Amino acid sequence: MKMFRLAATATAFLLSVVTAQAQTTLRIGLAEDPDILDPSMARTYVGRIVFSAFCDKLFDIDEKLNIVPQLALSSETADDGKALVIKLRPGVKFHDGEPFDAEAAKFSLERHLTFPGSFRKPELASVDHIDVVDPLTIKLVLKSPFSPLLAQLTDRAGMMVSPKAAKEAGDKFGLRPVCAGPYKFVERVQQDRIVFEKFADYWNKNNVFIDRIVFQPIVDATVRLANLKSGGLDLIERVLATDLKEVRADSRLKVATAIELGYQGVTLNIGKDKAKGPLSQSAKVRQALDLAIDREAINQVVFNGEFQVGNQWVNPDHPYYQKSLPVRPRNVEKAKALLKEAGVTPPVSVDFLVPKGAETETPAQVIQSMAAEAGFDMKIRLTEFATGLKQAEAGDYQAYMLAWSGRVDPDGNTYVFLHSGAPQNYGAWNNAQADKALEDARAVTDPAKRKASYEALAKLVQEEEPLLYIYHRRIIIAHTTKLEGYRQMPDGLVRVVGLKLK
Repeated sequence: MKMFRLAATATAFLLSVVTAQAQTTLRIGLAEDPDILDPSMARTYVGRIVFSAFCDKLFDIDEKLNIVPQLALSSETADDGKALVIKLRPGVKFHDGEPFDAEAAKFSLERHLTFPGSFRKPELASVDHIDVVDPLTIKLVLKSPFSPLLAQLTDRAGMMVSPKAAKEAGDKFGLRPVCAGPYKFVERVQQDRIVFEKFADYWNKNNVFIDRIVFQPIVDATVRLANLKSGGLDLIERVLATDLKEVRADSRLKVATAIELGYQGVTLNIGKDKAKGPLSQSAKVRQALDLAIDREAINQVVFNGEFQVGNQWVNPDHPYYQKSLPVRPRNVEKAKALLKEAGVTPPVSVDFLVPKGAETETPAQVIQSMAAEAGFDMKIRLTEFATGLKQAEAGDYQAYMLAWSGRVDPDGNTYVFLHSGAPQNYGAWNNAQADKALEDARAVTDPAKRKASYEALAKLVQEEEPLLYIYHRRIIIAHTTKLEGYRQMPDGLVRVVGLKLK
């Protein structure tokens, strides 16, 4: 009997070894540690990358920015634009085994709308209430027509959470999130790793081939790349443009790229500047700073020309880019003249809040140098990303270098940053005409009419300069050749369904 138990134990051990050896783990290097893993509360780009692994949405996008079903099957907008009926995918479960149905979808959307501190409220603000039509159909009844709504549901506002888990966890939900994506949460060690394992009951499980995913925040891009080359990581995001040549020359690596939907810009603190400095008090001073910057030089010097310069919230190739308002060339003499007209004596001291990282620090230094020639003393203050975000929210800065990963609809690149009182309007810019343009663009579906509203907004932004748009990054993902099936979308997210590790 004893011998049988030993044999059985040995067999079990061997099976566990074989199983362990057969398991595959995808190790992804992130440029930052994400903020909270609660789709209602989260607001970072890097967090969206992690959400892609475990939190499915009602809709997704494809490479051509078409909106495609994910947890939804279809949608239909009412003729008057004041209702959206969504048919849901059957047979979907959350990671805790709870069913995903119309009641669960209603709960998730209402949570986004009502949860204290939710950053999804503005994205869904047009929703008056949600009706359950049948077990797999919901109807979003709107206060007024809102053309970006479907696009909003392709991102965090469309992410579904387990009602049971969310009710039990309350504001601690982000510590152990429960969604309905391909992988389920295992553990998180701040600044070190976030671990997920394959969800056996995933609705699309036949296209999930990797057993575990480990996200590792490594701020230093050079260290990230070194880990990829040494085999410590399988995929890294935000490869430096200056490293592209090296990556392409390595036969063990592959590169995937796309120009982002978002932008890199400098937010100027207008309404919360405690020091009441010249930059916040005069549009002419802000225009002078804008004119001091040579965008193409930044692109060439810092990014080997790989990025795309810009002056709006969408890149110049985007259908909503306003070609009537092209990028203005650098003009130092005009910048100096504007400072003089504003009655300012140089140098203008500016507290320049910059997140740590090569892709922010280096261009910030170039901007500092260019601005100095026009009469600005940009005092760079390097801050860890999440800390800097809190300081920006509190208005503890005068200029803040901030990247926005972008959204499919231009509303997602503008409203929350430029509308009076919007949660990410860090510069507290208040302009009634801009508010009207933003609201008009939401209310109509005709692309020409929407573009006209955004043109009016772009003119106001160029006059008032609450945000200096500088360039649009090329999303650069590098991965080992052992990873198969990777496709890059313009939203910069890392989608894991369909990936295989050899």
